[in-house]
Amino acid sequence: MMTLRTCIVVVCMTGLTSLAFAQSSPKTSTARIAAADAKSHVGEKVTVCGKVVDSKVSDPGVGPGKPVTFHLDQPQPNPVFAFITFGTKDGGPQEAIAAYQDKQVCVTGKVAAGGDSVPFIITMDRTQIRVQAGNK
Repeated sequence: MMTLRTCIVVVCMTGLTSLAFAQSSPKTSTARIAAADAKSHVGEKVTVCGKVVDSKVSDPGVGPGKPVTFHLDQPQPNPVFAFITFGTKDGGPQEAIAAYQDKQVCVTGKVAAGGDSVPFIITMDRTQIRVQAGNK
């Protein structure tokens, strides 16, 4: 039968072992790609980078408000990549447009293909979107 001291040591060692393995395992990072290359990465989690060149506010669907679609590098009618996000509760879709329009951004997530074959990422969490340094 284990003593209390032995149980405590076993629990502590188990916790320390998992921490040690977590620190020694390599960090998995997502590939960083250009917007035009997203079509080759459908189904993969990647980071897509480019300049926001246009936006469109849609009627509410799923999500916390009106979705805003942003196109990177190439506007309608021939977009190469889009990401979809939502404005804040207080600022609405105009807040999202002000945050990203005409800026270089990188968006991380799983690339999907739309019915119009334009690859996209839906960002329910805006931490998936990073405005790149040097933007106004």
